[in-house]
Amino acid sequence: MAIIINVDVMLARRKMSVTKLAEEVGISLTNLSLLKTGKVKGIRFATLNQICTVLNCQPGDILEYRPDEHPPEPGAGGDDGF
Repeated sequence: MAIIINVDVMLARRKMSVTKLAEEVGISLTNLSLLKTGKVKGIRFATLNQICTVLNCQPGDILEYRPDEHPPEPGAGGDDGF
């Protein structure tokens, strides 16, 4: 996936545990762990807002775009519907 989640980096910079972040954001530890490992397909803006508020950071500190080495062919069944 081209979007990299850097929650671990921000947690280390803030010297905060995953458990503490989950409690303060109001999401389950399981969901936060799935987000950290990139095993989710999306995140609600409200959740991203809460994470940024608690970690005192910008969304760009958490989300990073890295182009895929082998992007899918146009029209190859990707999730490009709006």
